[in-house]
Amino acid sequence: MFDVGSFRSRECQGVSRRSLLRFGAGLPLLAAAGQRKVISAAGPDGPARSVLLLWLWGGPSHLDTFDPKPLAPQEIRGPFSTLSTRTPGLRVTELFPRLAARSDRFSIVRSHKNHTAVHRVAGSITLSGGKGETGDDNYGPTVGSIVQKQRTRNADLPPFVSVTPGPLKTALGVVKGAGGGRWGKAFDPVAVRCSDTGRVDIPALKLLEGLKPERLSDRRLLLGLLDQATARADDARSATWSDNFRRAYRLLISPEGRRAFDLSRESAATRGRYGRSVFGQSCLLARRLVEAEVPFVQVNWSQYVENLYGNRTDFGWDLHWLNFEHMTDRHGPILDRALSALLDDLRDRGLLDQTLVIAIGEFGRTPKISANGGRDHWPAVYSSLWAGGGVIPGRVIGRSDERAYDSVTAPVTPDMVVTTILQQAGIGAEDRVRLRVFEESQVIEGLVS
Repeated sequence: MFDVGSFRSRECQGVSRRSLLRFGAGLPLLAAAGQRKVISAAGPDGPARSVLLLWLWGGPSHLDTFDPKPLAPQEIRGPFSTLSTRTPGLRVTELFPRLAARSDRFSIVRSHKNHTAVHRVAGSITLSGGKGETGDDNYGPTVGSIVQKQRTRNADLPPFVSVTPGPLKTALGVVKGAGGGRWGKAFDPVAVRCSDTGRVDIPALKLLEGLKPERLSDRRLLLGLLDQATARADDARSATWSDNFRRAYRLLISPEGRRAFDLSRESAATRGRYGRSVFGQSCLLARRLVEAEVPFVQVNWSQYVENLYGNRTDFGWDLHWLNFEHMTDRHGPILDRALSALLDDLRDRGLLDQTLVIAIGEFGRTPKISANGGRDHWPAVYSSLWAGGGVIPGRVIGRSDERAYDSVTAPVTPDMVVTTILQQAGIGAEDRVRLRVFEESQVIEGLVS
């Protein structure tokens, strides 16, 4: 089932005049949506036709995932044992048996460093490649927005899709650096939601209650006239909303879009391999979008970072409390199953070599276990996983000290992460100069070909 807000595409209800008037006032661009000319960039020069970013919002512990310290004291290493992998010298937590068996398909970076331990700021810095000096309201465009600007194409599917339970948030508000930033909201991703049952929802079209896609096409010119009559075309909020609507509208009425977002086309066995979780089904949806040649897909593990005792929100990775219980019962198995299925699926379909996959959060967590039985924020060193899209597999890049407090090799900073992604997506030095982004940054040495 393909849902759009509360709109279900298999139903045949009409739409009231009141509903038309409600959203007609915000659609100055809708009448021309099907005729808009898009200047497409040349084909990418890098190996990655698509980028798939798995955003582990909240900060996964490096010790409890990809950089365990089995020889450290108990209060640091924690209760988990480790597993050997197909990569010499690489051990991972016992929670990742599937990934351990597939380590010859990915590489691990163990020397990341962020500039702050504040979720909202660290998340913005990581996604936008900031260097720490950027003000909270003046972040550069996120990496997906840069790819979108360079790789805009004349197609029904948008170039940047975020599969997310909702806008990225903390207790202090919405994350500023998760979209177009100073480039504006026109470069924000098209957001879609995917449930653990595989139902897909497009919030930008939530007002279209009971309206079939076929009828949308018949009503475009009428809605454009209604919009002109309201004299609200110059309103900035209406213009922003209408741009989001236009992109989501093109997606909805296209056969390609409806196919890509219809998880019922997948077999029960395939859906089961990804796991019946929001993250698992979101990863399956992301694979379908990659298969449809969407240039950048971001899958957000959660909407909120918090996973507090007594206030667990939507189970982000901010495991100050009950870290090991949540890692054992939820986070570890879900990530192991979904990411392994994704790597298998991309490989089996011949897509892995041309799809860059990254799994990363905004920072790591304290090596020493807290009195609450959890780990707190730790930006000094943390880990990530990279696969496909020109990544040299079976490598470990960087090294932390014996207790995972700091890196003993040159740190990998957020601007290096974004620069590496851009290069692999075919946005080289000359393009970055033209776009005025990351003109002097460097790629992660030894990770990519």
